Amino acid sequence: MPQDPHAHFDHTLLDLIEHSPTGVLPATPSYMDALKRLLATHQVYASANHKGGYVTTRSLTSAPLFYAQNLDDVIAGRVEPESLENNFSIFERYLVSLSEPLRERAAERRTVVVGKPSHHRAKHIGDQVVVAQDPINTLFLVPGTGPHPGLPGNYLYGSVFQRHANVNSPWLIHLHDNDDGLALCDLPTMAVAWDKLQEVLSSAPFNMNELDALGFSFK
Repeated sequence: MPQDPHAHFDHTLLDLIEHSPTGVLPATPSYMDALKRLLATHQVYASANHKGGYVTTRSLTSAPLFYAQNLDDVIAGRVEPESLENNFSIFERYLVSLSEPLRERAAERRTVVVGKPSHHRAKHIGDQVVVAQDPINTLFLVPGTGPHPGLPGNYLYGSVFQRHANVNSPWLIHLHDNDDGLALCDLPTMAVAWDKLQEVLSSAPFNMNELDALGFSFK
């Protein structure tokens, strides 16, 4: 079987990106041609850390995933879904993993990523005050990219959540880059939603356009 004539140069380019502090490449035709090949095969992403730079997919394979620490216990039925680690705590663990300059940039996106704290809604039923349960919503962050780079550290962010706060509610997973890239997946039950989330987590790092294989649609 003939060997790819570009393989050696492409491998050299991957090494060059990984050993560069910014991932910025020389703008020569040979480098740009190799970069196009690597982008097309999802071996390289535009860097979220350095404008004009790139990051290799293989360098992100060891990046940590961020999701509720007790998610496995919820999936196994050992604790109730309402006991999931809260989204602010998950986001703070992501921030701690970043270097100081990246941490400051990422912290500016806290409200966008996490949202505002939910307030339980109280209502009177006769003489009793009943607090309405909010739909379950849990944050996750995974290494990857979309139509635009991800958050600092090259992370996509998303949530798995109930559409309505009842046991028969359908569920939704959505995933975002740092701009308007959005991937969605509708799920019929909590069990199916948890299984799909595990698929997403185990597939990282990825380009969002690869999620069509997992049943996601794009907006």
